[in-house]
Amino acid sequence: MFFIESERLRLIPLTHAQLLLWKVSRHKMELSMGLSPSNMLIDPIWEAEVDDALENWFIPKTLLYPDKFMWYSNWEAVLKSTNTSIGGIGIGYPDENGEAITGYSFDQNHQNKGYGTEALKRICEWGFTNADVKTICADTGVDNFPSQRILTKAGFTQTSINEEGRFIFKLPRK
Repeated sequence: MFFIESERLRLIPLTHAQLLLWKVSRHKMELSMGLSPSNMLIDPIWEAEVDDALENWFIPKTLLYPDKFMWYSNWEAVLKSTNTSIGGIGIGYPDENGEAITGYSFDQNHQNKGYGTEALKRICEWGFTNADVKTICADTGVDNFPSQRILTKAGFTQTSINEEGRFIFKLPRK
């Protein structure tokens, strides 16, 4: 099983089979990975967004691009000290301009402990190992101050506001 690590986290990109299992039961997916079962508390708004991504992005894209599944999947953020998933993060394959998009969601029970920033920094380091990645982008609500703080602490700069009124943050290759 491929994964990357930071000081406190192991980031594991889910395979197509693991994503299909997650669709049936997160608990079963976690057990199949040898993880201690989590009892994640996710804001219902983000839970709906993750469910949509699972159905309409992660599952179809990992099937379509099995050799690049890591770029189209959710990466479980696993707390090494407890072997428990505390959230998820992803990074998309770069487009023709070299831009890759990242997004994340973390268990409310584990927020404000620096895990989101730690995971974001590490997945960006991994993303920049691909020479085609020139910039990593993220967007967040103008009132989502915790996400803005994570992005800023990870080195991102707010560059614009999109047509939906969301802040756009970018991290260029150094």
